[in-house]
Amino acid sequence: MSKYQIEIDDSSGFCFGVTTAIKRAEEKLAEDKGAPLYCLGDIVHNDMEVERLHQQGLITINHEELKKLHHAKVLLRAHGEPPETYALAKDNDIEIIDATCPVVLQLQKRIKKQYDESGSSADPQIVIFGKKGHAEVLGLVGQTKGTAIVIEHLDEVELLDFSRDIYLYSQTTKSLDEFHRIISYIQKHISPSATFKSYDTICRQVANRMPNIAAFAARHDLILFVCGRKSSNGKVLFNECKNVNSNSHQIERATEIDMKWLDGVSTIGICGATSTPKWLMEECKKFIELSL
Repeated sequence: MSKYQIEIDDSSGFCFGVTTAIKRAEEKLAEDKGAPLYCLGDIVHNDMEVERLHQQGLITINHEELKKLHHAKVLLRAHGEPPETYALAKDNDIEIIDATCPVVLQLQKRIKKQYDESGSSADPQIVIFGKKGHAEVLGLVGQTKGTAIVIEHLDEVELLDFSRDIYLYSQTTKSLDEFHRIISYIQKHISPSATFKSYDTICRQVANRMPNIAAFAARHDLILFVCGRKSSNGKVLFNECKNVNSNSHQIERATEIDMKWLDGVSTIGICGATSTPKWLMEECKKFIELSL
């Protein structure tokens, strides 16, 4: 019996959108046994899960490779894509298996509607609080023909033109607290003659993980946060763990666990991001138990 109490966080692991995308990929691979199935970008920001699906036949490609592809099947992951991707697929006779998260899809439609209602006028500013270059954000900006302004942090808000109308949206996985700070800043600086509207488009399944993971981190002597280093959601959640429990370590796989971290601890908490598979957290628990 282990001398440590090891708990895996029930609320960690794939979000609904990622779970659905992976299920769609597995179903399609099983259905079209032997036929190539391509995925535009990593299906999830976790190298080990990407490798697991690669072993089943899923081929990851980038946008340049997509341009050269014809008469093929391509899965769009949960992050979503701009309209140009769909147009290219049509031109190249590519069958799209669309696994865009419903929350992201709804947000794309809202931003497109806002852009269409604004017409060709450059006066209103459609602003997206999100990570520049992130796949989801590129899909959102694409709804505005590239005119939306992306801000990553509060200190970038001052670059907006407060004499013009501002319509603020958020990437679905961003911090709710920072989004509210941005809203507050704009409200204080917007011209009385300009309109400001904000739309809370942050996914609640993701947003609720912040308080959940903070409570989980506080319960344990040691936190092992399992996450791919490309995950932006993972960075946010790990920082929250670190703020609550300084004895928190981010790892990508079980073999990165340093058993010296266990010195003097009684309880170990294993948690992760929306891109972390449950099987990987289980693997970390087994690694500790077998190393004792």
